[in-house]
Amino acid sequence: MDDERLINKTVSFVKAQLQSAEGGHDWWHILRVWNNAKTIGAVEGGNLLLIELAALLHDIADSKFHQGDESLGPKVAYEFLSSLGLNEKLISQVVYIIAHMSFKGGQEQPENKSLEFEIVQDADRLDAMGAIGIARTFNYGGFKNREMYNPEVLPNLNQSKEAYKNSKAPTINHFYEKLLLLKDLMNTQTGKKMAEQRHQFMELYLEQFFAEWNGKL
Repeated sequence: MDDERLINKTVSFVKAQLQSAEGGHDWWHILRVWNNAKTIGAVEGGNLLLIELAALLHDIADSKFHQGDESLGPKVAYEFLSSLGLNEKLISQVVYIIAHMSFKGGQEQPENKSLEFEIVQDADRLDAMGAIGIARTFNYGGFKNREMYNPEVLPNLNQSKEAYKNSKAPTINHFYEKLLLLKDLMNTQTGKKMAEQRHQFMELYLEQFFAEWNGKL
């Protein structure tokens, strides 16, 4: 199977799997991450097929929506790619990226980060920043019926992986517990450049948010 047909089949599979997904983790999120990955890959290099497949399948079964099961996404991706007759090495590379790329409180970093891994991770993190990142954060907070902000609940910057996963903190706290940390966690030079403006936009947004919250604007 040629690469274009393989990508098209993967796109169709992902669209079908995520047709009822929460708005911040739906097909449009996948499309944005895919586009980010292609943009970064065009500059940084790497195996483009691996990059595209991992970007397309990275949230095929996000653990947040499957009782915290972190094994399901890699399993679904493995079974899908195996059904297409891909070679085992490529499949294992895609599955490794999917299994290890998420933020998880920023406490875990895999030892074997290939260039392709770094590109897909950067692409996903970029979609958690800037205007899109803000929209996704409040969309998910609404989905989970969380407070927008509560000045009595302070951000926790030293959470364990489990505490991060189980947090029910107000949405604004997520900016400090994840979003504002991402700029300094980017892997590639291209990703770092793309993150700068998005980071600045989030800082400006928070300045406006707190000014309005306190009746100063």
